Amino acid sequence: MKNFAELIKALDSSNKTSVKVDALTEYFRHAKDTDKVWTIAILSHRRPPRPVNTTLLRLWAAELANIPLWLFEESYHIVGDLAETIALVIPTSKNQSDKSLTEFIEEIIALKKKTEEEKKQYLHSNWLALNYYERFVFTKLITGSFRIGVSQKLMTRALAKVTCLDEDILAHKLMGDWNPGKISFKKLVLEEKAQDMASKPYPFYLAYAIENEPHELGNPLEWSAEHKWDGIRSQTIIRGGQLYIWSRGEELVTDKYPEFNMFLGVIPDGTVLDGEILPFIDEKIGSFYDLQTRIGRKNVSAALLKKTPVIIKAYDILEWNGEDIRELPYIERRKLLEQLFEKVKSYGLPLHLSERIQLQMWDAAIHEKEKARELRSEGLMFKRNYSPYLVGRKKGDWWKWKLDPFAIDAVLTYAMRGHGRRSNLFTDYTFALWQENEEGEKELVTFAKAYSGLTDAEFRMVDDYIKKNTLERFGPVRSVTPKLVFEIGFEGIAFSGRHKSGVATRFPRILRWRHDKTIEEANTIDDLKNMIPK
Repeated sequence: MKNFAELIKALDSSNKTSVKVDALTEYFRHAKDTDKVWTIAILSHRRPPRPVNTTLLRLWAAELANIPLWLFEESYHIVGDLAETIALVIPTSKNQSDKSLTEFIEEIIALKKKTEEEKKQYLHSNWLALNYYERFVFTKLITGSFRIGVSQKLMTRALAKVTCLDEDILAHKLMGDWNPGKISFKKLVLEEKAQDMASKPYPFYLAYAIENEPHELGNPLEWSAEHKWDGIRSQTIIRGGQLYIWSRGEELVTDKYPEFNMFLGVIPDGTVLDGEILPFIDEKIGSFYDLQTRIGRKNVSAALLKKTPVIIKAYDILEWNGEDIRELPYIERRKLLEQLFEKVKSYGLPLHLSERIQLQMWDAAIHEKEKARELRSEGLMFKRNYSPYLVGRKKGDWWKWKLDPFAIDAVLTYAMRGHGRRSNLFTDYTFALWQENEEGEKELVTFAKAYSGLTDAEFRMVDDYIKKNTLERFGPVRSVTPKLVFEIGFEGIAFSGRHKSGVATRFPRILRWRHDKTIEEANTIDDLKNMIPK
């Protein structure tokens, strides 16, 4: 447990990718194999079930710390994290524990069936046997709320350094339905499997944003344009009679989209397509919010398939007849893709071709961009006609020209403490807009949360206001006197029955602090709804 706690401390104390990868690499190089498997599971959100509810945790921690429960609750409200509060209030003893991560997790799993008294004694003895950070990590394992800023990619990069295996192969190995309590590190990671290479995706080619206007790219005849679709970037792989769908986040999502099984037997073996998974409702591209009903579902029901069908909008072909063709010029790959689409379009597959726009003048691109929201796209992509398909984000051949964000003026109503270096400041904000209630009175209704967009100096000023103008406390959340107005930007918007405002916004962030506006001048919910594309 000591090594695992040190790893979590290192991961949680830095935002630098290199530091996190180095910490993971060092850990995987020296940890026991069983601990490696559980670490992979925990960081992949495969945590054991919670054996004790938080009410009892708070009660037993206050008892062990010999403080009244009200004082513990007040401390919890200030700290904002239950595990951290428990780690702080319980006195450190001279006792030490040499148990491994695996031993702790096996005990936590067994704890679920114990009596309340047995659970309390177990927690008390282990809280006292651990130092501050070990106690924090142990309690996180108990609560099941482990949220550490580690992507699957960082973990596979570290494992690749230790095992000398390909990162993409490792990403595939860690997918699927495996039980960390039953599988060995050798079987999970080290054993070769025939399907590993068959399912291997290519690294995605990513575009840079155009900073000014597209005419700066030069002669428009050297470029092709297409819409930048707002869905899930994916690779569709057909090899050995099997279908594999990978997201750009390096997640194997084949089972989430069973309609794509129609590709087998129609699209030739040895084909890899680059494209976007999009909702396609009533023969029209839907919004990203429609797609969210499919994301993360363990079981995709027939009703959901009917309610939110999806398609792949293909815009590149990376492998043809089993041959890697990424070095071919874009214009040649595009011809192969169009030929493939012509052959298979009569089969009624959920496969669409992203339209290629041949440019004569840059004015045509400007006109096309104006239609983007109507078409449910985020803007335009520009691809040099003779560019190969490269790896990662490279400047020169692929550019994205996104729409300006939606923007609306809103009132700050709630705040939470931030994380990491901002954990001592209130930097996570909830914003509201005006709406008329049944009595005809105006009231503020929350519609979005945002935690980025201000300078450090501005965050400190807002934090000072929040601390001096708190109305109520709800655990780690504070309601504040409504006075501050901010311009909030967001990429997408749609009606939503899950939100009090009736509207969901995508990627909200603070554009600027509106010192020049009073709360009476903030926008309304109706203003927000009027922004939704018809």
